[in-house]
Amino acid sequence: MSVAAKYRQASLYVGDLHAEVTEDLLFSKFSAVGPVLSIRICRDLVTHRSLGYAYVNFLHLEDAQRALDTMNFDVIKDRSIRLMWSQRDAHLRKSGIGNVFIKNLDKSIDNKTLYEHFSAFGKILSSKVMSDEQGSRGYAFVHFQSQAAADRAIEEMHGALLKGCRLFVGRFKNRRDREAELQNKAHEFTNLYIKNFGRDMDDERLKEVFSQFGKILSVKVMRDSSGKSKGFGFVSFDTHEAAQRAVEGVNGRDIGGQQLFVGRAQKKAERQAELKQMFEQMKQERCRRSRGVKLYIKNLDETVDDEQLRREFASFGSISRIKVMQEGGRSKGFGLICFSSPEEAAKAMAEMNGHILGSKPLNIALAQRP
Repeated sequence: MSVAAKYRQASLYVGDLHAEVTEDLLFSKFSAVGPVLSIRICRDLVTHRSLGYAYVNFLHLEDAQRALDTMNFDVIKDRSIRLMWSQRDAHLRKSGIGNVFIKNLDKSIDNKTLYEHFSAFGKILSSKVMSDEQGSRGYAFVHFQSQAAADRAIEEMHGALLKGCRLFVGRFKNRRDREAELQNKAHEFTNLYIKNFGRDMDDERLKEVFSQFGKILSVKVMRDSSGKSKGFGFVSFDTHEAAQRAVEGVNGRDIGGQQLFVGRAQKKAERQAELKQMFEQMKQERCRRSRGVKLYIKNLDETVDDEQLRREFASFGSISRIKVMQEGGRSKGFGLICFSSPEEAAKAMAEMNGHILGSKPLNIALAQRP
């Protein structure tokens, strides 16, 4: 099915709306180009405040097209609105087909300017300069109707100057693809990060330490405003093999009474991806370890506190955490007990479920994972 066929429903997305824009105001504006079936401003379920975007459904497709052609970037309540076809197909939005990523944008480039510069390469389904409270964040996305148009934009605009800034224009990559690319780069590094050397280290001395491992393209000891070494620097080799030899040969070596750290230099995005993966693994490991070791205790007598509960359950194994839930200093009638192993938790539940504590029989179950 063609992209055009997916948009037979004459529905437009209206973005970047001022919080005070109402359905009546939008109806008044868009009904000028043709009959409007419905308008919905999307709102927060709790506060009912506008989320800054809406959907306008026209009776005729040609009216929706005319509104898109003539009203895109019009100003409503001092804010430029952004129109595009309503993309109900999640696969089309996420597939990356026809999607282009642009960075190194001058801060003055807005949505309208972006659209004007890239519309020459083909029909644009959506375009957006990313921004925050301070204004443009310097990067944007343009989604073309066809991959051919996207390829033309990349070929013509990558490296081009716009408002004095040299643009990067490339195919959009989703987070999974970017993380996979960063992981692949980790096995082909040539730049090294070195830390824990003394204040007397300079570029020449650092080069001497590493020159035995291969051809060095650049070396830099980082310094503060007074010119003193910050204790870390970077060395770039011409090949991955030379960089790998340097890591193996120098990492952990004692130089000037200090043990050097030598490793692959990472960009911020790489560090973030690596930390995210590490935290996910730690989270999964915690979940694996905690599976079956946490008990949910209900129907507690209001006189039972943490210490009494601990005494009653201590004979079943090592307790890492125990808590009777309270509100205003009074028991809420339930609590949690964490054991060090599933076997201990299972034994406690088998023997204590239904046991009278105070004046009530305990109701015990394995705490459910969130």
